[in-house]
Amino acid sequence: MKKVYPNAAAALDGLLHDGMFIAAGGFGLCGIPELLLDAIKEAGTKDLTFASNNAGVDDFGIGILLQTKQVKKMISSYVGENAEFMRQYLSGELELEFNPQGTLAERMRAGGAGIPGFFTKTGVGTVIAEGKLEKQFPTGENGAMEDYIMEEGIFADLAIVKAWKADETGNLVFRKTARNFNVPAATCGKVCVVEVEEIVPTGSLDPDSIHLPGIYVHRIIKGEHEKRIEQRTVRPREEA
Repeated sequence: MKKVYPNAAAALDGLLHDGMFIAAGGFGLCGIPELLLDAIKEAGTKDLTFASNNAGVDDFGIGILLQTKQVKKMISSYVGENAEFMRQYLSGELELEFNPQGTLAERMRAGGAGIPGFFTKTGVGTVIAEGKLEKQFPTGENGAMEDYIMEEGIFADLAIVKAWKADETGNLVFRKTARNFNVPAATCGKVCVVEVEEIVPTGSLDPDSIHLPGIYVHRIIKGEHEKRIEQRTVRPREEA
């Protein structure tokens, strides 16, 4: 099966529809699928639900889809760098489901593994636990019973992620911290579309260096990326 497509619009052709559920990789602005997000904006697909750690900033990442009111709901763990995200949530224009960061990552991973639910201690006794199934397990000292809540796995219509390298069969290599949410997000979509910086011939990647096997990947594009820095922090220049 040919997985390489010429551009983001072509890779998303036939996949987008109003009201769909999308899992997106990235953390802040690191490793976000910026080209695919641009293509979704241009397609005008609306009433979207996104599972993503955050929503980028006002004019980059998922933030561009918030500006155009194409997002109906966010499932996220952090909103702090996006003023429009905060404004829409506080005004009631945007539905928000807060998840602890590790819980969100595990919900994606669980969905990718076909696991519909799991129990965690994170959020017990807080608003996160409201309306969720609670169960005790003998995990405390000397087998004492402890409280857990059940979280559901995420099963998305589409996963969009960014990797560093891919071969033509979709085996992926991520670069350093840009791996972040990309791996679990990629696994939990019915279809996974990936943008990369480089596509190499099949068989040229060291099997021990592959972070995500190509069985999860359906479509790939190569593109030029802005790689914007969210909060640039530098030291004063030392005098020569």
